[in-house]
Formats: sequence, structure tokens, C-alpha cells
Amino acid sequence: MTGTASASFTADDYEARMERAARQAAGAGLAGLLVAPGPDLVWLTGYTPTAVTERLTLLVLAAGRDPVLVVPTLEAPDAEHAPGAPALTLRDWTDGKDPYAATAALLDPDGRFGISDNAWAMHLLGLQNALPGTSYASLTEALPMLRAVKDAAELELLAAAGAAADAAFEEIRGVAFAGRRETDVAADLAALLRRFGHSQVDFTIVASGPNGANPHHEIGDRVIERGDMVVLDFGGLKDGYGSDTSRTVHVGEPTDEERRVHDLVREAQEAGFRAVRPGAACQDVDRAARAVIAGAGYGEYFIHRTGHGIGVTTHEPPYMIEGEQRPLVPGMCFSVEPGVYLPGRFGVRIEDIVTVTEDGGRRLNNTAREMVIVD
Repeated sequence: MTGTASASFTADDYEARMERAARQAAGAGLAGLLVAPGPDLVWLTGYTPTAVTERLTLLVLAAGRDPVLVVPTLEAPDAEHAPGAPALTLRDWTDGKDPYAATAALLDPDGRFGISDNAWAMHLLGLQNALPGTSYASLTEALPMLRAVKDAAELELLAAAGAAADAAFEEIRGVAFAGRRETDVAADLAALLRRFGHSQVDFTIVASGPNGANPHHEIGDRVIERGDMVVLDFGGLKDGYGSDTSRTVHVGEPTDEERRVHDLVREAQEAGFRAVRPGAACQDVDRAARAVIAGAGYGEYFIHRTGHGIGVTTHEPPYMIEGEQRPLVPGMCFSVEPGVYLPGRFGVRIEDIVTVTEDGGRRLNNTAREMVIVD
């Protein structure tokens, strides 16, 4: 079935996105953009091929030219029904013909092009063989902020996805944890995300006891015990836009140290959130959260960046990390998720999606950040 980013967007919206992308490409010194099936193509056109195969599908964008979508003939009927199709020209090719020669006719033979990161190597090499004078840069390298600033409709969809993830957390805190496997609770979380409107579940981390010290723990058959701290990190796509939230719960009463570490991470998360404002650098969010944890003597146990962008994927630019001096702009959306991970013992992470407003930040996750006790 052909996928779309969301029914909320019109052909005019997609046309504006394609025009903006072409202008940004020209401003970056590129002859144009080449966009293969994946998140960028969905965001720009609303089109997802029925199946991504060895047959070339490629959107060609260049400033001053009409956008062209090169598609296999057998997939052209689906492409014609994509929400953004009225704003572009379809150029189909049949089996037995050379799709690279057809695409080459649309390109500057000596140009440098941005190409989506998930383009297949065989397609990039095919274009290079057809046009030896061309060169290429990944879209993440060439235009990292292409999708970073969300419009009002996108923010509404992200807020709805965040609210759905919050609803899943409110439900999961009422289920039994003790005596069940991590996989059991993860299955509950996945079912809840779908019940609250997610079409795609990307991850359901349930990291209990010592497993919580691994930020990206793969769920397993460990049986959750009373006395365990449990890191819950879950999200996916709802109406084409992402959710991602983390809360750390405790099975039964925590120790004083567990409560102290949880309170520390909560304070760090609040500090990171309060650092969000237009004009601040991305690294300022990381610095604010990290300073709280380092000041309490746990700096070596905060082992990842403070945040990542979110939109039509659950991880994308911008990144809240030391060295990223790009300024925050209203409409950017990203996670603020500091953590402390004590090897062999337990971990704590608290994560909200935050959007930059005209005068600060707004959380898109609003469940309790205080420690939650579960059974």
C-alpha cells in the first residue's frame, strides 16, 4: 500500500517543501538534490513506493526547474496518487531501458548533487557511470537542517504523537512488572502505542535492574524483580510523525541512593529544558543537563548526547551535543534525555520531546517525571 506522511498536507504544502529544498540546495552550492525512497521522499512528496527494489525511483530537484520523479512504469499509477504528485512531473521508465540514462538527461553533467543517505550504492554508481563529471554529497552532510524546522501542522502531529506515547505510559504504569519478563512488558508497550494510534512501533526498551545501565539495552528474558529500577524508552510513528519518551520506574520502594540518582536526572532534564530558547546553541542544552550530573559527581556515567531531532523519523538532526554550535530556531523539535548509568547496578533516563517556541521551549511529553512506583 502506498504510504503518505499525513492526510494533513496538501499538494501546495509539498510544492512549497520541494521549492524550499531546491533553494537551500542552490544556497549550499549544489546543482540539485536527488532523493531516493525513504523519509526525505515522504516529507517532500508524500510518496512511499509499494516496495523498495532494485528498480530506480528518484526525485530530482533543482532551483528554477520543475521537480521530476523518475519511477518504474509499473509503479507510476501509485506515484500519480501521492499527495504531492500534482506539484511534480512523473518520468517513468520501463524494464529493459536504462534508468540512469533517463535520469542523466535531467542533470547538470558537471554538477555536484546532494543525495539522500539511504540511496542504494548501485543507483549512485549507475549515475556516476552515466555522468562521470558529477559528484555527490549525502543530504545529512549537505543540508542537515532540511527537515529540522517544523511548521504548525507538523508540530500538531508531533504533539499528538507525544500525547499518544504519554497515554501508553499512563497505562503501562498500572500493569504488573514483578515476576514478568522484559519482553512481556515491551509487548504491552507496543500494543499500547498501537492502541493509541501509532501505525509503527520503532522501539520499546524495557531495561530492568543492571540492564538499565545499558542505554540501548535489547529486551530479553530477564525476569523483573521487586527492587528493580526499570528504564522504559519507547516510540514510533503516528500519522507519519514520531514519538519518543523515556521514564524510569521502580518496582516497589527504592533505596535512598536510587531515589537520589533519579532526582538528579530529573533536575538535569529540567536544566536541559530550561536551556531551550531561540538563538541558543544546540550544545547549550547538552551543557546545561551535563553540568548538573557532573556537579553531583556522576559525570562519567552520563555516556551519550542529551538529545536528537525528531520528525518523520524518530532520530534526525539537530543533535544536542557538545560541539554543535548551530542555533536553535522556533519550530525545531528534539529530545532532552539525560541519564545516569551505573554498570552492573541500574540506570535512570528521563526524556521528553521539546519544541522551540518564540520565547523558550514547550514539552510535547507531560507525564510525571517524579519517580513512579509500580508493582
